[in-house]
Amino acid sequence: MRQDSPIRAPRGAPAALFAAILLLAGLSAGFLAGCGDEGDEKAAGEGPILIGHYASMTGSEATFGVSTDNGIQLAVKERNAAGGVRGRPIQLITYDDQGKSSEVATVVTRLITRDKVVAVLGEVASSRSIAGGQVCQRERVPMVTPSSTNASVTEIGDMIFRVCFIDPFQGEVCAKFAKERGWTKAATLYDRTQAYSTGLAENFEAAFTALGGKVVTKQAYSGGDSDFGAQLTAIRGGAPDVIFVPGYYTDVGNIALQVRNLGLKMPLLGGDGWDSTQLGAAAGSAIDGSFFSNHYSHEEKRPAVQKFVETYQKEFGAVPDGLAALGYDAALILFHAMEKAPSLSGKDLAAALAAVKEFSAVTGTISIDANRNAQKSAVILELKGGQPTYVTTIEPTR
Repeated sequence: MRQDSPIRAPRGAPAALFAAILLLAGLSAGFLAGCGDEGDEKAAGEGPILIGHYASMTGSEATFGVSTDNGIQLAVKERNAAGGVRGRPIQLITYDDQGKSSEVATVVTRLITRDKVVAVLGEVASSRSIAGGQVCQRERVPMVTPSSTNASVTEIGDMIFRVCFIDPFQGEVCAKFAKERGWTKAATLYDRTQAYSTGLAENFEAAFTALGGKVVTKQAYSGGDSDFGAQLTAIRGGAPDVIFVPGYYTDVGNIALQVRNLGLKMPLLGGDGWDSTQLGAAAGSAIDGSFFSNHYSHEEKRPAVQKFVETYQKEFGAVPDGLAALGYDAALILFHAMEKAPSLSGKDLAAALAAVKEFSAVTGTISIDANRNAQKSAVILELKGGQPTYVTTIEPTR
């Protein structure tokens, strides 16, 4: 129909009835155009495909956000150089949540409602991924977290995925490693304000106990605390073989210094929240001889790892940490799903993400399970001279 063609009532039809029919038709057309198939309108067209990322680009945990964003940027650059996705370039929009859960809903809502992204990547901290995931689930926009390991993140709903292992597995990895080292008594010192830290402490204790070990004391602190004297004195009284500290590097460096100042010689053991160049800088030799679980090591000889490390160093002038590698892998898996999905609607894209199996990535071979979690391996790293060095790889039970 030509736009200027007049619409006339059928001969003999009452004017009021025809007006009502026109009104209903207009409302139906507006509804269909506005809703589409969960985002077809924003995903269609010939221009760039927009994806969003939210992260702690500033604040106390800024190395987390910057490393992740660098990894995503590198993946976008490489993909665009190879022709993009579905013949269209990818455009990344990153917002800084300043490391504050209170900022997350605002920036994720902006990505979805104003910028019209087809998918969201983020966050590192599990508490912030939970906050952002709730927005994405409500708006029916898929979210892939590169590195939030708390099990509850993907329990939000069918739009939420991850490319990292989860804390029950990470806790098991650390417990197995402790057992292999002959450590039978452990103390835990965790951040009560972080879902990541409290959950990982619980997972480690459950796995360590099941293997015949004993947690002799459990101590807690609040992120940002500066004095750990009372907790460490209590730990000293329990005479553990190892202290499990599943916190972020921002606190672990100070904890390590105070552990050694009290004359405690046992190693510390932690999770992937330790992964930052700032840890060695803050703790110095106090952290040497301690271990943590992580998602990859830049020392691994796999070709995918070495190619990524070389390219990242040329691009950013630094050795990529695990957060950078996970950001890169999250973007690659999202691009893979975009190509496989029949459309870029939220429903189709989520289904394609759920179908990812045996995807060869930098941080290992990734399969998305029925709970939208990644089945993959973990590595144990030892700090020497303040730098993480590869010790071993631990595979999941399949």
